[in-house]
Amino acid sequence: MPYDILFQKRPSFFDNCRVGGIRIMLRAVFFALIVLVPIASWAGDGIKCNDGGNQLELNACAIDDFAKADKELNQTYQSLIKKDADDPLFISKLRLAQKAWLAFRDADLEARFACSEDNVRICWGSMYPMSFFYRKAELTRERTKHLQQILKDGRGE
Repeated sequence: MPYDILFQKRPSFFDNCRVGGIRIMLRAVFFALIVLVPIASWAGDGIKCNDGGNQLELNACAIDDFAKADKELNQTYQSLIKKDADDPLFISKLRLAQKAWLAFRDADLEARFACSEDNVRICWGSMYPMSFFYRKAELTRERTKHLQQILKDGRGE
C-alpha cells in the first residue's frame, strides 16, 4: 500500500549510532544544549541596579555608585597630576599620599565591617555588599572633594 511509508519508523541521527551508550550520551548532550544554553545566556546578563528591587538589585546599585565615585576620583587625581606635571617632587608625594589614603580607606572599611567569621554575611547579612559599597563610595567622594579643592585653590591653601 502506498500509505505504509507514512507509518514506517524513520531512522534518526541517534539510530545511526551503533553503540547504545553513545546514543544515550548524544541525547544527554543534545538535552543539555537545549536547556543550558538559554540559561547561560540569561545568567550572563547579570543583576542590574533597581532602587526599588530586591536585595541583590540594591547591592548592584551600591556597587554602581562606588564605581561612579571611583571613576570621578581617578579623573580628579589624573587632572591634578597633569596640572602639576612640571613638579616631580609634588607628583611623587601625591602618589605616596594617594597610596596611603587607599590603604587607610580599606583599613577603615575592614574595621567598620569587622567580623570574626570567615563569611562576613554571617555577621552582616545580605545587606553587607550594599552597606560596604555605599560606605566605600562615601569615603571615595570625600577624597575626591579633597583633591578637587587642591586642584581648584592650589596646594598651599
